[in-house]
Amino acid sequence: MASHIGRRKFLAALGGAAVAWPLAAHAQQDQRLRLIGWLAGGLAANDPESRARTEVFVKALRELGWTEGHNMRIEYR
Repeated sequence: MASHIGRRKFLAALGGAAVAWPLAAHAQQDQRLRLIGWLAGGLAANDPESRARTEVFVKALRELGWTEGHNMRIEYR
């Protein structure tokens, strides 16, 4: 009977480790800020077309889970 209790504890610990391992791995993901270079080929920063393109780009990044200042930053040139 003691071996059944020991086996149950072992299996419970093994199952708990199997569940916790992916969560720990996910929590340890790289927290660096990614750098994106935005080159506005010949358009002035205050040009309405340039601003519209930049807004669409940033919105698409946000929809994919990229947030400026949180997990990425953009350098505009």
